Amino acid sequence: MFKKLILIQCIIIFLFCSTNSFSLENKILLKIENQIITSLDINNEYKYLIALNPSLRNSKKDDILKLSKRSILKEKIKKIEIRKNFKNPEIPQKFLEQILRNVYSRIGITNLDDFKTYLISNNIDFENVKNKLEIEALWNELILIKFSSKVKINEKELKKRIENNNKFLKSYLLSEIFFEVSNLKELDNKFKEISKVINNKGFDFAALKFSESSTSNLGGKLDWINENSLNKSIKAAINNLEINDFTKPINVTSGFLILQINDIKNTKIEIDVEKEFKKLKNYEKNNQLNQYSKIYFNKVKKDLEISEL
Repeated sequence: MFKKLILIQCIIIFLFCSTNSFSLENKILLKIENQIITSLDINNEYKYLIALNPSLRNSKKDDILKLSKRSILKEKIKKIEIRKNFKNPEIPQKFLEQILRNVYSRIGITNLDDFKTYLISNNIDFENVKNKLEIEALWNELILIKFSSKVKINEKELKKRIENNNKFLKSYLLSEIFFEVSNLKELDNKFKEISKVINNKGFDFAALKFSESSTSNLGGKLDWINENSLNKSIKAAINNLEINDFTKPINVTSGFLILQINDIKNTKIEIDVEKEFKKLKNYEKNNQLNQYSKIYFNKVKKDLEISEL
């Protein structure tokens, strides 16, 4: 009987210590309305960001954890707004598969099974990744519903860009950092700050730290963009740059853009004017919707009660 009593006491002590240890490891750090962010959430976000941006492995863990906290906060805010606007939020499976392909192809993985294996090796739950991508897709759908009627496209100017093209088409693989400043006096200091981080820690890290674009979690990475899709100011800014160079701040709607050239290719083409026009029109539409997305997100965030615990 005495031995059983000792055993029960040991079990109770073990459970108490385990529970106490877990509470120390998984503290609630932030509360946003009915959503919470814990230290475990931030650690999982850290693993997610590292997996999608392998170059960040060389950065200090504390630096990435700070960026992870910012990233998960943005996600929770979007999730709250999505639930306010959609009764049963979901996206088509085919569309989700395309989003997944876009994500894993950017880190050099060619199929879904290999991506799942890669996530397992990094101790990341695939369903959690799907959920994150669904939130971003639903946010984009919300922005499309709210602001598509405000998008203005100069079709005549777009067609002129295509008609002026020669037989060789230059394309760029770019990364972006979008940021805002309250006045132009701050712009020079902000650019110096961002440039220093780019030079010391890489463009991926700087995008996570400074960019307000939805691409920040991917290190600012964009898909291949042909020169016809670029407006005059962006084309002029990157025209004489080499691979791995980055631009000075480019003035765009509601903020500034820094672009890095990751690769360049020249392709001999037979121009399908209608096809190129559709691609260019879609690119221009997405650009404008991205600006509305940033403005709307800032408004939503401002209206929420966010508490540090």
